[in-house]
Amino acid sequence: MAKENSQHTINKEEKVISIHDVHKSFGELKVLEGVNLDVFKGENMVVLGRSGTGKSVLIKLIVGLLKQDRGNVNVLGKDVARLNEKELNELRLRIGFSFQNSALYDSMNVRQNLAFPLVMNKKHLSKQEINTAIEEVLEAVGLKDKMEQLPSDLSGGQRKRIGIARTLILKPEIMLYDEPTSGLDPITSAEINELINEVQEKYNTSSIIITHDLTCAKETGDRVAMLLDGVFVRVGSFDEVFESQEERIQGFYNYNFTK
Repeated sequence: MAKENSQHTINKEEKVISIHDVHKSFGELKVLEGVNLDVFKGENMVVLGRSGTGKSVLIKLIVGLLKQDRGNVNVLGKDVARLNEKELNELRLRIGFSFQNSALYDSMNVRQNLAFPLVMNKKHLSKQEINTAIEEVLEAVGLKDKMEQLPSDLSGGQRKRIGIARTLILKPEIMLYDEPTSGLDPITSAEINELINEVQEKYNTSSIIITHDLTCAKETGDRVAMLLDGVFVRVGSFDEVFESQEERIQGFYNYNFTK
C-alpha cells in the first residue's frame, strides 16, 4: 500500500530539520555536493540512494557526529554545527536513532536493554516508572512477552523491534531509521514498515528513513528524496520521484537491491 493514502497530519508550517546547501568531503572524495532538504513536523521522509552515496553521512551531520564543510544543518531550531558538547547531548536526547544492526547489548535481557537509556538519562525516574515505560514501548512494538529474553533468543525482526522500542523509550521528537528492513525477509520487512507507520501515528514523530528498499520507501514515506551523486535529484511522493524518465532514477528503480 502506498503511503499517500495515510490520513496522518503533517504540519507544513513547522520544519523540524532544515538542510541548506550542505557540502561534505573526505579528502578528495566528495560525498555531499550542495544538499537541500526540509522535513516537516509529523512527516516520514525517506532518503533513497545506493550504498556509499552519502545517506549515512547525512544522518551523522544531523546528530552532530560530523560537521559539514559548507552550508547549514538546523535541527529542532538549533544550528547543529554551532552547538557545544553539552548542547549537542541535549539535542540528541530529542532524537531517536534506530541502528541497522539494532545495537542491543548481548549480555542484557530485553528488559535491561530498555531500562539502560532511562537509567543513564532520566535519573529521577522510580523503578516503577521505568517498568511502566518498558511495558508501554514493548506493547507498542508487540513484544511484551519477550521481556526476559536475551537478544540472541530473538529473530532478526524481533531484534529490530526491540531496537526501535529502546529508541522510543526516551520519547524522541525525531526518529532516524538506518536501513530498517536490511537483512529481513519480505514478510518481516512488511511488519517493520507497518511498525514505522504506527510509531509515527502513536508518538507523532518526524522521521528520516534511510533505505535502498523501494517497498519500504513506498509504504513508509510521506515524501521520498532521491540522493544521487551528492545531491537530491528528486523530492516528492514515491510516484512523483519515479515518474521521471531520467536515466539515473530509472536505473535505481531497476537496481538489484541485494547490495
